[in-house]
Amino acid sequence: MKNNLICVLIGAPGAGKGTQAKNVANHFKCKLISTGDILRENVENKTVLGLEAKKYIDNGNLAPAQIVVSMIKNVIKSSIEKKDASDNNFLFDGFPRDLEQNKLFEQILAQLNLSIKAVIYINIEDDVVYERLTNRRVCPKCNRVYHLKFNPPKFDNLCDDCKVALITREDDKIDVIKKRLEVYKQLTEPLIEYYRKKNKVIEINGNKDAEEVLKDIISGINCAKQ
Repeated sequence: MKNNLICVLIGAPGAGKGTQAKNVANHFKCKLISTGDILRENVENKTVLGLEAKKYIDNGNLAPAQIVVSMIKNVIKSSIEKKDASDNNFLFDGFPRDLEQNKLFEQILAQLNLSIKAVIYINIEDDVVYERLTNRRVCPKCNRVYHLKFNPPKFDNLCDDCKVALITREDDKIDVIKKRLEVYKQLTEPLIEYYRKKNKVIEINGNKDAEEVLKDIISGINCAKQ
């Protein structure tokens, strides 16, 4: 088995995965892999897999796990072929998200003689999720993100730069948050338990501030590498 650093970052909506993923990837010089980005690239570039995925997306459905995993396999293979495989480290943001995706993911990793080193689980309480997301506001013009409690605009509900009224994204409305949490608990929590049994889960207290969370993640990955 190759000694590459393969990590998966998992957490509920509002856990700060996106921000932490970028910081962790920069720290460990990992290639950050996000399924959303990969899907968009394949669809925009009209690859064979992208065209297949578009059929589902255009009908309002999620692309099947097999298509997404095949795209990820292509990304990993392409990266490995470009340079010495020993230099290839990967961080997956929010993927796999359920046991079905994970089964296919483990299969392609095995084909490439790779395996997951650690699953970083950012554990966050539901009330913290609601506080973070319901207080989030976005500028519809420049997409700058604010938080009414932690990073408020200088003027009431106006973007500091564009001076236009801030909006609440659909994903940040209470009924949508509730649904997202239900889906997360149904699909992703069994995956966490699966890797916990393999002693690969590094659980991080996501209720802390972002800098503390990052320090804990870095420390956990360094321990897993030893």
